[in-house]
Amino acid sequence: MVEQAGSPAQRQELSKTLKPQWVWAVALGSAIGWGAFVLPQDLLGQAGPLGASLGLVIGGALMCVIAVSYGLLIRHFPVSGGEYAYAYTFFGRTHAFVAGWALVLGYISIIALNASALALLFRRLLPPVVEWVPLWEVAGWQVYLGEVVVASAALVLFALLNARGGTLSGRVQYAFCLVMLAAVACILVATWLHPDTPLANLEPGFPEGVSPLAAVLVIVAIAPWAYVGFDNVPQAAEEFDFSPTKAFGLIVLAIVSAAGIYVAMVVATAVAQPWPQMVAEAPAWGTADGLETLFGPVGLVLLAIAVVMGVSTGLNGFYVSASRLLFAMGRAKVLPPFFAKVNGAGAPSHAVWFAAGLCLIAPLFGREALLWVVDMTSVGVTIAYTYTCLAAYRLWQWSGSDLGDPDTRSTARKVLSGLGVLTGLLFLGLLLLPGSPAQLSTPSWVALGIWVVLGVVFYLVRLPTSRQVDEEEMRHLVLGEHAGQQPSGPS
Repeated sequence: MVEQAGSPAQRQELSKTLKPQWVWAVALGSAIGWGAFVLPQDLLGQAGPLGASLGLVIGGALMCVIAVSYGLLIRHFPVSGGEYAYAYTFFGRTHAFVAGWALVLGYISIIALNASALALLFRRLLPPVVEWVPLWEVAGWQVYLGEVVVASAALVLFALLNARGGTLSGRVQYAFCLVMLAAVACILVATWLHPDTPLANLEPGFPEGVSPLAAVLVIVAIAPWAYVGFDNVPQAAEEFDFSPTKAFGLIVLAIVSAAGIYVAMVVATAVAQPWPQMVAEAPAWGTADGLETLFGPVGLVLLAIAVVMGVSTGLNGFYVSASRLLFAMGRAKVLPPFFAKVNGAGAPSHAVWFAAGLCLIAPLFGREALLWVVDMTSVGVTIAYTYTCLAAYRLWQWSGSDLGDPDTRSTARKVLSGLGVLTGLLFLGLLLLPGSPAQLSTPSWVALGIWVVLGVVFYLVRLPTSRQVDEEEMRHLVLGEHAGQQPSGPS
């Protein structure tokens, strides 16, 4: 039976169930995962406490510049798919696939990283739980069957949660974020007030032999990875039970909160013990060692609560965004229709389980190998950020029905969108240009190449089907426009 182009029955839609505080929690919880608690010693080794803090704050400020474009586009295009929908509207189908596929890379990689961080937590706090049946070594890291089981169980648990619908995952996300914020505040205050933590532990501000500028730039370059999560908001825009105009404020609040958590954990790690000595000793988890030395088991329990909450919110938030993005691309027929299926709970469960299936491969690799994915993830999300800012800039130049809208006539917002484009290009340059202090490592290039090849295969396989969809039907599938409705942007 031949489907009628543009028929509303062809377009699966998601229920409007997400409240503002849940959306804020999705953005914050996604931005704060395992890295904020496991990586402070690596950040200190690269930039020192002052360099890392400055880099994180500057990176957060640059993300707020990019968020201006997100806020504007969410208001005009409140549909699932986010960056995919924006790139399609202003640059066409091929650009949309590039932006969407790059972002899928970032989202799925971070789900895997967060699950692996749970295994690392158990390995540090309760070794007998995970250190059984040694399997193999990857980049010098011994992989145990026990940690594979723990990480895999976390992936399956949160996939089940997301398959139950947005309401349940939103409530859980908000509660976990509040607990995480409380735990981080306790850690920071306790380390600063402890009599054995002089402020001299924060000196020097930068590593020896590293220029302050280079130190700061290394941290700024990972900002797209550190703060990835605020861009989960547009993925869920179709499910808002509130006005899309509130999205920008929620995004900025999430970025500011995330920057505060990152800096708090870097400072707490540095002040807990002389940080140059800690970095030189290269412990498996310097933050945990410092808190255990100061507070004994209580310090580890407090850190464990923060990590479990952070990792759980990261897992949950990126399942939300990855599944919605895959759902939107499946609905647009650039990915197989399998991804566009919605279950009885109103969730894109097939997309959720596809993401889970890919991530279940990750626990088979050790922590060192997974760190290669961090830089690769930064490339993927930065490409999507840049497309979004370009789309927002194009919105000013379009002479359609929104021309009289004050937002589309604001010179200040136009300038900020242009700055967002330059910011995205800056991040890409730091990651890709030879000689950059943050250039991708060889393993990261290899992993990125594999993902690009996989994307090309998907694109070419789906190309014949995609070409059969005319522009009117495509706009209906991506943007929800109906036949005869005035277009909401250029084709």
